[in-house]
Amino acid sequence: MPVNRVRIAFYFLVLTDPTTMPIKISSHFDAGAIEIVSAQSPDQIHLHLRKDSHADFMQWFYFRLQGARNEACSIQILNAGEATYPTGWEGYRAVASYDREEWFRVDTEFDGKVITINHTPTEDSVYYAYFEPYSWERHLSLLGRAAYSPLVRIEDLGSTVDGRDLNMLVVGDESAEQKIWVIARQHPGETMAEWLVEGMLDALLDVANPVSRKILQKAVFYVVPNMNPDGSVRGNLRTNGSGANLNREWMTPSIERSPEVYYVKNRMHETGCDLFLDVHGDEGLPYIFVAGNEMLKDFSDRQRAEQQAFVDNFVKASPDFQTEFGYPPDKYYDDMLKLASKYVGYHFKCVALTLELPFKDNIELPDVVVGWDGDRSAKLGEAMLQPILAHVSRS
Repeated sequence: MPVNRVRIAFYFLVLTDPTTMPIKISSHFDAGAIEIVSAQSPDQIHLHLRKDSHADFMQWFYFRLQGARNEACSIQILNAGEATYPTGWEGYRAVASYDREEWFRVDTEFDGKVITINHTPTEDSVYYAYFEPYSWERHLSLLGRAAYSPLVRIEDLGSTVDGRDLNMLVVGDESAEQKIWVIARQHPGETMAEWLVEGMLDALLDVANPVSRKILQKAVFYVVPNMNPDGSVRGNLRTNGSGANLNREWMTPSIERSPEVYYVKNRMHETGCDLFLDVHGDEGLPYIFVAGNEMLKDFSDRQRAEQQAFVDNFVKASPDFQTEFGYPPDKYYDDMLKLASKYVGYHFKCVALTLELPFKDNIELPDVVVGWDGDRSAKLGEAMLQPILAHVSRS
């Protein structure tokens, strides 16, 4: 009897020895994106970035690795040097998670052509991504949670190219004097933008938060947490289901090519706009900053003063926000009115800003474990209510 038990135990160990199990790479899930070149062993995994579904933009990745527990993995993305923003890999570290709830940074190298992720997973299944994902399910849960508040009305603006719902949250009394618009994820791979909106909404709907209560005495919010549902689910970096870069569609959007911008723009012209914030992520710069409208024709002294006041108050509200590093004023001069914040600032003569968060880390307050992540983005969204309060109190 003891001999049989020993044999059974021996067979069980052999059959379940993880070193004998084949490794597997997969990305057939919400926002998944990668192409497999070869994956013969944990130390020789070769992958390619995948282009957006209907465009040539290429940078976002999100995939699952199975069967490499306790193995020293070398994951090479061979075409990283051909990405849309190759300088974004300099000083970059990929994110990883075992449960898709807690994400952490892993060692990543870039030699000018190839990205190499070096990591020894401690579990049978591990996920790697360009940045902490924000899933479609979480988006729907955010809408559902917010809808419990008596301050919120969920509005359906229309359908995307793929037929998904494009929803907006109306927060506060629509008869309020000031109209504040906040949109995020025109570029779907910039998931930090929706993390920020989640943090802003949680603070705004907190009945014990005096800042939000004071704001809502004077203003109503129109919030589109995800401008690009199709691109988000498809795992695109910058484009929607038809291949349109939504932040270049604001002059001439169409239902066929860019219904997301078409519906939001028309609704904004119905409500008016007194403050506009368009939240994005920047691949290269390890800072949090805004791009303003000082390059616009007929940019008035009033607009300049209000824009500067908002920026100054944001600096006071959060040490994460800074003004030394950012885009030169003429970066988007040729395309300027095609961009959301420039279009809105020009037509509504209001403060209209593009807020940029990093894919890497905030170099001024680095975190070696998580880098810049969803939680830090959410906290910035909460802090953003301070300059908003100062802005609405000026009137």
